[in-house]
Amino acid sequence: MTAAVTLSGARLAYGDRVLWDGLDLEVGTGEFVAVLGPNGSGKTSLMRVLLGLQPLSAGEVHIKGGNRRIGYIPQQRAVDHSLTLRGRDLVGFGLDGHEWGTGLRGRRARRAKVDEALEAVGATAYASKPIGLLSGGEQQRLRVAQALVGDPEVLLCDEPLLSLDLAHQRSVSDLIDARRRSADTAVLFVTHEINPVLPLVDRVLYLVDGRFRIGKPAEVMTSETLSELYRTNVEVVRIRDQIIVVGACEEGQSHHLAEEES
Repeated sequence: MTAAVTLSGARLAYGDRVLWDGLDLEVGTGEFVAVLGPNGSGKTSLMRVLLGLQPLSAGEVHIKGGNRRIGYIPQQRAVDHSLTLRGRDLVGFGLDGHEWGTGLRGRRARRAKVDEALEAVGATAYASKPIGLLSGGEQQRLRVAQALVGDPEVLLCDEPLLSLDLAHQRSVSDLIDARRRSADTAVLFVTHEINPVLPLVDRVLYLVDGRFRIGKPAEVMTSETLSELYRTNVEVVRIRDQIIVVGACEEGQSHHLAEEES
């Protein structure tokens, strides 16, 4: 399996605060890696490093095809209802950035690429509508199309299911999975809750307070491994196809570590 993303001896620190150090990770083409961990563990910072927005403190990073072959799906955020930007215009930014112009090989070729991406995510029906009038799930479909329109080798997803209901979580996850299966696109998927994507995940990168573990979900999502990472008693409970992670903060108190935001 060809490596689409390679991190070698990667260290990221802000002053004395080390987010992670000695991180060696290869993500193969077509592989789906979930990036988990509590608030402040460096998940979004990892996305910034891979996007070329944040330099490493030490080590190396390599992206197959370079940064121009990366697709990026951000968190779902509220959009002003008065925003008149059309859905197809948002998708088009994935080809030529936030600059108006003819784009890729002229207007016809550009429009064909945008139409293809819209159709792939089932967003053709509302492509000409202002995005401010669309639902959160519809907007996120457009963001998936925007990430895919440039035919990426690597797809970076930073909490793409946040604020979506269960039905839209499933539809967006299925769109991302369909892309990686059809085009062998590598997926790094930051999430605070693994359950919506658990059936799709090949490996997990779990970040906690400068420490990390990499492995298959069955290897990482265990009471023993997470207790070692958190340096406190953590219990992993499996109920049917769901994983519940419960950490004992203080005697008589507990919380769901898997539900902490990134």
